[in-house]
Amino acid sequence: GTVLVGESTKRASEAAIAYDDAGEYQLKGKAEPVALWEAVRVVAATGGGQKSEGLEAPFVGRDRELRTVKDLFHAVSETGKAQFLSVIGMAGIGKSRLAWEFFKYADGLSEVFRWHVGRCLSYGEGVAYWALAEMVRTRAGIVEGEDAASARAKLQAAVEASLSDPEERRWVEPRVAQLLGLEDRVSADRDDLFAAWRLFYERLADERLTVMVFEDIQWADASLLDFVEYLMEWSRDHRLFVITLARPELLDRRPTWGAGKRNFTPLYLDPLPDGAMRELLEGLIPGLPAQARDEILARAEGVPLYAVETVRMLIDRGLLALQDDAYRPTGPIADIEVPQTLHALIAARLDGLSPEERHLVQDAAVLGKTFTRPSLAALSGRRLEELDALLSSLVRREVLSVQANPLSPERGQYGFLQEMVRTVAYETLSKRDRKVKHLAVAAYLEETWGAEEDEIAEVVASHYLQAYHAAPEAEDVKRLARDALVRAAERAGSLAAAAEAQGYFEQALGLTEDTLSRAELHERAGVMAWRAGRAAEAAAHNEEAMAAFESLGQSHPAARVLARLADVDMQAGHLETAVERMRRAFEVLSGDEHDEDLASLAVQLARLEHFSGRAEQAFEHNEFALELAEKLGLPEVLVHGFNNRALLVVAQGRLTEATTLLERAVQVSLDHNLGEAATRSYANLSTTLQYQDRQKESLAMIEAWIEMVRRLGDRLGELQAVAALVAALVTTGAWDEAVTRLDEIRGAQDLGSLQRVALELITAAPIFAHRGDVAEARRVLALLPEGGASEDAQTRAVYHTAEAALLRAEGRLEEARAAAMAAWAIRREMGLTVDVK
Repeated sequence: GTVLVGESTKRASEAAIAYDDAGEYQLKGKAEPVALWEAVRVVAATGGGQKSEGLEAPFVGRDRELRTVKDLFHAVSETGKAQFLSVIGMAGIGKSRLAWEFFKYADGLSEVFRWHVGRCLSYGEGVAYWALAEMVRTRAGIVEGEDAASARAKLQAAVEASLSDPEERRWVEPRVAQLLGLEDRVSADRDDLFAAWRLFYERLADERLTVMVFEDIQWADASLLDFVEYLMEWSRDHRLFVITLARPELLDRRPTWGAGKRNFTPLYLDPLPDGAMRELLEGLIPGLPAQARDEILARAEGVPLYAVETVRMLIDRGLLALQDDAYRPTGPIADIEVPQTLHALIAARLDGLSPEERHLVQDAAVLGKTFTRPSLAALSGRRLEELDALLSSLVRREVLSVQANPLSPERGQYGFLQEMVRTVAYETLSKRDRKVKHLAVAAYLEETWGAEEDEIAEVVASHYLQAYHAAPEAEDVKRLARDALVRAAERAGSLAAAAEAQGYFEQALGLTEDTLSRAELHERAGVMAWRAGRAAEAAAHNEEAMAAFESLGQSHPAARVLARLADVDMQAGHLETAVERMRRAFEVLSGDEHDEDLASLAVQLARLEHFSGRAEQAFEHNEFALELAEKLGLPEVLVHGFNNRALLVVAQGRLTEATTLLERAVQVSLDHNLGEAATRSYANLSTTLQYQDRQKESLAMIEAWIEMVRRLGDRLGELQAVAALVAALVTTGAWDEAVTRLDEIRGAQDLGSLQRVALELITAAPIFAHRGDVAEARRVLALLPEGGASEDAQTRAVYHTAEAALLRAEGRLEEARAAAMAAWAIRREMGLTVDVK
């Protein structure tokens, strides 16, 4: 429909709404005709905020897509359930414009909502969690470069305003501060960090609907993509509307993006049809000659940005002028020589700038998509007064824009109107100029932020690396790049972005020739690969590190790496190989000064020796680990030592002592935020309570365990806890509930590779065997197909116990008896009368 307004309404709203003169109308109750205006489109936020001062094309050809965004927004509002929208399209197709149109729509509604935008930076593999950190800065009112004390005070106020529970505030604030580089490493556990960041936004959404827009997410680091998918999984029951804008390259990096998520909607933006493109050009340039219009349309191929950049080129050449809120030809337009591609079109526009403007744009392109006046002044060597005149001209010519959003941490900064303009400008620089300018930017950032400032470590590393690529023969630049990459890896690692940290260490390796330095970098890359779940890559790095250390006669670090290789062996199920490696490592490390490496190795070795039936050696190594952990103050080693000791005394029938040890292990784990250690402690304590026939206490302990891992968003921990609950319910005879819980998780991805989870679940196989459903019993037992041949004695015992029940139900009594006797013999050999973890 058409909306007509009078003079007073037009004056009150014209800052945000564009109007056309609709002529005069005779209205009821009015003696004279009244001038009216037709509302054409919304051009700004309420009150005229964030209005573009330059060319804004009509919004055409995307009504269906905008309706989809609106519908999802209202679905979040009405149901209280989260929605996730992934908008994908090529550069210049209109992703940001779609988000802008949606914002203007939502801004005009009566419902109050929060709007958070974060932009992913195009540096290498992405700066860890940059877009998320930008959103948090927006909520707290922190501007980029603000001093730490002021930023921390603002963050504290934002957390207090959003989280009413004091316990939640104490847990969330330091972890969000860690995200912003305002707090040292509070937690190294990614699940712990993710849970805190998630809870911060869930509490915001509980108060009012919250929109999170991730721009250019094709450049996001892998860990940020993981976090967004984690939100999809864990925040379904909160009023969150997450929108990601990406080029198609995202799906090359993450082919399973959004797969299987019920609240996920993909939205692909295709090129606009000819009719929509004609409407767009007519809206931009009324009266454009048909020949010129057809030539532009043929070149544009449905990409709106091409048409807009063509119009800007015509404005630059003086062929168009602004008249009555529209651009019109200043005279006849003959052959306009439209470049063939968008890239060439932008290059032609840049060629039309004055030399001073062009050089300034090149400097700005090195700084990035957005930049501050002082940074550009430092790089260009111009005074601010001189700079302002050139910047104003570039804004008028719509090469640059000014960030006007009062909530943005980048407010007041300048930026390229389109990323492609920055890319084309950067490509016009010579390699020599790139080297000089990247070095200058890195030096400026280190000077203004501080050389050890964690938050920008990855940005500084990117500039040094680009300088090196421009001049690989420069040894001094190579050293600067290598050192910066190590700092970037440490920054990523501090945020539990292990894959990114591994990548930075590997890049540093490529710039390193010294054998000792390469060994250290291989070791650090191996640690990050292990944390990222890349066991094969971790093993490869550890093998390289060990060989290099051994070639230098460095026995202590070589043994330390050997112990890490044993971890890989253990995960692969090679228990004997793992024990042998750990024993060799222990012999070496115990001859040197006793340290954390030795304590961690000893407690892990004791655990493996227990499971391989070597109780005496396990006790000796565990006591050694506990004594050293007490001396050095190592809570995680203490927790694992308490668990090991509990397992050993259980085998001797000392259940009260075991219970006391495990209760202490749980408490220390929770006090020090040791999620993995807490999972092990809860599991063993619940089992020990079952053995004492304290079933209610055991079930309560498992429920507390489930609550903890769900709060942390630890999916693996949740699977382990629910699997333990299944086993406990089988023991108590609550078979129906055990089957229900089994069905909840048996379809989990990669369940077959999670041996500890499958081990608990197969205890439910006898339920189906006793009920006569032999086929189902077989399917449950198949969750651990190699259980009978495992090197882990306990796994074999549990498997044979379940197998015996199944064989008996099949009438294969002799085989059933053999399986039961095998299980009993293993338990007697280990001295066990209860399952332990």
